[in-house]
Amino acid sequence: MRFYIFMLTIAGLMYFQSVQAQEGFLKPTPLQLNWQENETTAFLHFSINTFTGKEWGDGTESPQIFNPVKFDARQWVKALKDAGFKIAIITAKHHDGFCLWPTNTTDHSVKNSPWKNGKGDVVKEVADACKEFGVAFGFYLSPWDRHEKSYGTPAYNEFYKKQLKELLTNYGEVAEVWFDGAKGKNEKDMVYDFDGYWKMVREMQPKAIIFSGVGPDARWVGNENGNAGDTCWSTINTDGMMPGNVNPSYLNKGDEHGKKWIPAETDVSIRPGWFWHEKENNQVRSAKNLVNLYYQSVGRNSLLLLNIPPNKDGLFEETDIRAIDSLRNILNETFAHNLVKSRTKKELTDKKISTCIALKVNEPLVINLGKEQIFDRLLMQENIENGQSIKQGLCEYWDGSKWQVLKTFSTIGYKRLLRFNTIKSSKVRLTILQAKINHQPQLSEVGVYKASAGE
Repeated sequence: MRFYIFMLTIAGLMYFQSVQAQEGFLKPTPLQLNWQENETTAFLHFSINTFTGKEWGDGTESPQIFNPVKFDARQWVKALKDAGFKIAIITAKHHDGFCLWPTNTTDHSVKNSPWKNGKGDVVKEVADACKEFGVAFGFYLSPWDRHEKSYGTPAYNEFYKKQLKELLTNYGEVAEVWFDGAKGKNEKDMVYDFDGYWKMVREMQPKAIIFSGVGPDARWVGNENGNAGDTCWSTINTDGMMPGNVNPSYLNKGDEHGKKWIPAETDVSIRPGWFWHEKENNQVRSAKNLVNLYYQSVGRNSLLLLNIPPNKDGLFEETDIRAIDSLRNILNETFAHNLVKSRTKKELTDKKISTCIALKVNEPLVINLGKEQIFDRLLMQENIENGQSIKQGLCEYWDGSKWQVLKTFSTIGYKRLLRFNTIKSSKVRLTILQAKINHQPQLSEVGVYKASAGE
């Protein structure tokens, strides 16, 4: 492979701009890279369960109970936009089989509900609101269907594909399609045709990220608690794995030697449940808790998918809106002023993944802050356009006479955020202690910050 490299000596380091990937190392597709740069996306669990108080419906629920009399998708999406969320994913169909659009495949849908006299389409209104406010649109279509009689037979895969086709062709551009491998215990067994499902998405919505437990574009983080692994590789092996048949611990950490680039998505709810329940109105996560989730997901090379469930009126609760607003305000305040910015090369502070410096293992990078500064947060990003290399590193600060250990860290990937007690220092030193053999670490961003008082 031939490289076109522009070199500049910077204190013994080499600066690469738009450097080509080294041969033999996995790297993200442009679609995967753009997706991860979204950082925070939203799940919208809304369905018949919103009216029954259940988390998993059994498929016997009457469409007549679905009647969100104040339904306002614009309220949802505007709140998400204001809070910095980049994609909204609606549960077009959950396990109970109730469809939020007037599908031609079943009568178990909004067309047989009293809402808008059976003329409503939740999916369309969400898609339209996303377009209006500049938020990308996605949907979740549960493969498990407890209402459909053909479930458990080969015919169900064709039924499911018809539903998938409707959603892929009738609602404009789709940014993400979300699958899981859920099945009922002691119920009908079903072999899902995931290869066929994914092929349809590729053909009909080539710009859509396909999420499932094991890819093909993004993977499950292995839990629903909002925690990516402290070590988190974007690469895994998927041999013998299908959605619903996964090793959570393996997915949480990824695999340094993985043969496929499938980054982790961290899904978690703002409430104890995934659907709205009135009894949980006083159990909404605090802004401080949400900030912690951000550090434990985005700050560990993952993407945060936060569920905000609308209530039975068809609205976000004000408590939930205040929480996500406060989350964004805290993050904006914390990361507004990079103490490094005027004291180092612009390639490390220009907010571009592709501009970077190449580091050597065990050769420290000293970052001069100009004068003594107070800080308690550190940000690092790798140039993942060329893959993920860094395995272990050390961060130190200058106490006036010698270097003191601040934090050790493992993987960086897209982004690594470190939190520590307040330090006052004029210099920070970063050292890569271990990296993949024959793959030079490329650092694209460094930031030193003082956290918002809201944290």
